[in-house]
Amino acid sequence: MTKIDIISGFLGAGKTTFIKKMLEDVFQGEKIVLIENEFGEIGIDGGFLKDSGIEISELNSGCICCSLVGDFGKNLREVMERFHPDRILIEPSGVGKLSDVMKSVQEVEAENEVKLNGRITVVNTAKATKQMKAFGEFFNNQIAYATVVVLSRTQNVKPEQTEVVVKAIKEKNADAAIITTPWNEIDGKQIYKVIEQQKSLEEELLEEHHHDHDHDHHEEHSCCHHGHDHHHHEEHEHGQEEHEHCHHEHDHHHEHGEDCTCGCHDHHHEHGHHHADEIFTSWGRETPHVFAKETIEHAMKVFCETEDYGTILRAKGMVPCEDYTWIYFDMVDGEYELRTGEADYTGRLCVIGTDIQEDKLAELFGI
Repeated sequence: MTKIDIISGFLGAGKTTFIKKMLEDVFQGEKIVLIENEFGEIGIDGGFLKDSGIEISELNSGCICCSLVGDFGKNLREVMERFHPDRILIEPSGVGKLSDVMKSVQEVEAENEVKLNGRITVVNTAKATKQMKAFGEFFNNQIAYATVVVLSRTQNVKPEQTEVVVKAIKEKNADAAIITTPWNEIDGKQIYKVIEQQKSLEEELLEEHHHDHDHDHHEEHSCCHHGHDHHHHEEHEHGQEEHEHCHHEHDHHHEHGEDCTCGCHDHHHEHGHHHADEIFTSWGRETPHVFAKETIEHAMKVFCETEDYGTILRAKGMVPCEDYTWIYFDMVDGEYELRTGEADYTGRLCVIGTDIQEDKLAELFGI
């Protein structure tokens, strides 16, 4: 039986870094396949992970919940037949909903020798409060359906801020275990032990509920099955309603400018019935263009310091540089990093945000 672990988290939370840590500390010796569900047309994270020696299957241009439900099932079967992995890691888009990814996995469990194991959400402690307010529908969904929440960057904030974030998470999900120790101070095996314990606890709770239902008459059984106290399953019903709404409303899409009066943003925060495609925009390019380092750095500074190109939440990529090296860049929520990396098959850039001025981005990057 192949185990499936979902590693969720909002844009820039540190999912890729967390996966690398688990590969190094825990999953060595296992046959691992990583399935990425990128938001946007250009898959980037695969390039960052290829030195880990694992097979990567990138699912681009949408989310598993809507446009890629069919492709996900097909992709999973192909992975199983070709690699017979011990474990599959799914890294969803940072703007995806964990409930939809979870539902997609559960739909293919019956017909494949796979079992949903851990549902892990990585949260950037330094940005959590801000992101929770700005993107509550997506951020909070990732919290509500997690069995384990792993806080990143706790070493960069005051203990009081970590406590505030933990309290906010517990209000969204009282059952999840929360890892607060900085990653460099804890072994991945300790984290994974918590993931396995949470899975066992969840299975025990389900077993207890089923046992209790067996002693009730059929009417009570039907009622309790959909409304018992374990809040993950109660919320899952609501998640399915959201998922169905996505299918009906997916085609209704337009840009939301400052003067937009459609009320979509208000609806987004109050009712939580939106798909990522309706709120976020992704711009991506594959290009052989050779870049000056100054061009990339200037673009990152502009994204961090202004909204001249929209509200840029994430920019990442790897491109050839004029000095014959390759620049890897990564920007999230006001901070960016440039480093030198190995050559890829071509240059790739990806920008994600809201109200993006797409026509201006190519000019900014000089392509």
